[in-house]
Amino acid sequence: MKKYLILLFAIISTFSFIACGAYSFTGGSTGDAKTLQVDFFPNQAPLVEPTLSQRFTQDLQDLFTRQTNLTLTKSNGDLYFSGEIINYRVNPMSATANQTAAQNRLTITVNVRFVNKLVEKDNFEKQFSFYSDFDARSQLTGGVLESALDEILERIIQDIFNASVAKW
Repeated sequence: MKKYLILLFAIISTFSFIACGAYSFTGGSTGDAKTLQVDFFPNQAPLVEPTLSQRFTQDLQDLFTRQTNLTLTKSNGDLYFSGEIINYRVNPMSATANQTAAQNRLTITVNVRFVNKLVEKDNFEKQFSFYSDFDARSQLTGGVLESALDEILERIIQDIFNASVAKW
């Protein structure tokens, strides 16, 4: 009886490991793609944050290299991203009793062109946008800016990942 229990446990364990092997925890499927090319995303917004282009491009590359097995290349990638930052704006969001802003919102919009050289039906050109609210008494510099950029870029880049390889 003990032998059968051990054998049953071994069979169940084997099937569990096999089933888990086909699952991706990131939800992304790169298919047969081996390489990734991410061009520099220039900031073409009317209001320019000097470090935004470099940071966005680097963060996009980092997410894909961390969550996929793709190799980053400078040209002729199987998966290819290009585009530009088209909007960077600060708007007042809520007012106080004194008719002044109580909260401001930083919004960033990025136009992205995605080309999958192996599966052309996956290609797209889309705009991705997100925002972060901050206290109107705060200046959008230093830690306030860093925190806002962290929140916005993380969300936009995750949305790009989902649209391109996760198909969400």
